[in-house]
Amino acid sequence: MCVLTRLSESLNKKQKRGFLFALGLIALISLLEVVTLKVDGLPKKFRLINIVSNYLGFGLTPSVCMCLVYVLDKKTKLRWEFKLAILCEVVYLLILALSIPSGLVFSVSQENIYSRGPYFFIYIFAYFISILYLSLSTIFVSKQFQNRSKALVYPLMIFLVAETIIQILVPDLHVSWLCVTLLSALYFIYCSEMWNQLDGLTGLLNQNSFLNRSEEMHYTNGMLIVFDVDDFKHVNDVYGHVKGDLCLSIIADCFKKAYAKYGYCYRFGGDEFCVLLKKVGLKRRVLHSLKVS
Repeated sequence: MCVLTRLSESLNKKQKRGFLFALGLIALISLLEVVTLKVDGLPKKFRLINIVSNYLGFGLTPSVCMCLVYVLDKKTKLRWEFKLAILCEVVYLLILALSIPSGLVFSVSQENIYSRGPYFFIYIFAYFISILYLSLSTIFVSKQFQNRSKALVYPLMIFLVAETIIQILVPDLHVSWLCVTLLSALYFIYCSEMWNQLDGLTGLLNQNSFLNRSEEMHYTNGMLIVFDVDDFKHVNDVYGHVKGDLCLSIIADCFKKAYAKYGYCYRFGGDEFCVLLKKVGLKRRVLHSLKVS
């Protein structure tokens, strides 16, 4: 997975960094889980290793989902909600650390025996909140970019939640991080597929996605609307290509707001755009929106 991430052409440096962090955390937490299983019940000199391994394993688990959220956004500037999530993770780590002496979340007895504490639900709550954060972020991004693979999000999250519930109910069945690893691999495929469908400048679906989609549709059950920007070369010549790119992005946003609910919006190339409608029955509403715009 690390090799695939490094060689990916659809992910930028920030996204690759996010995936590598996620994979590194999965490897570390999986190793910590193995350590806790091996040292549990051994002589007292291994008790500290048992405590530290459990603390880091429980504490770093929500960070995996946060790394995958970090991958979703191609922008280098962190969003405010992601900064808030980082703050929540820090608070969670502090609460977990403070609970160790009293054994509220988990405890390791003087005989070096691990057991769940009366407030073990704090860990479960933090884990499920991180899954919910990842799920909502993925759904939001998939809708924002009209990702055709967004249906894959729901079974992925259901799979992760089901696996977590099974692990909680049957603690001796150590499959949690195997499933999280599988989820990360599937998530990598999902993100790569999503960005391969998109035009990098405008965020609309790209020409290749249009050609593939149009082949799948029945020509008697859809409608194609084609646009181009009048005198766009004049904008580039007078104001420069940077302003021209900004202009195309703004135009693309207008297309998405007007037509995304009716079909798929594409940038076919240069200043050429098109909308592929799902049903001909929407013709009147679309024509009305054309007049308004």
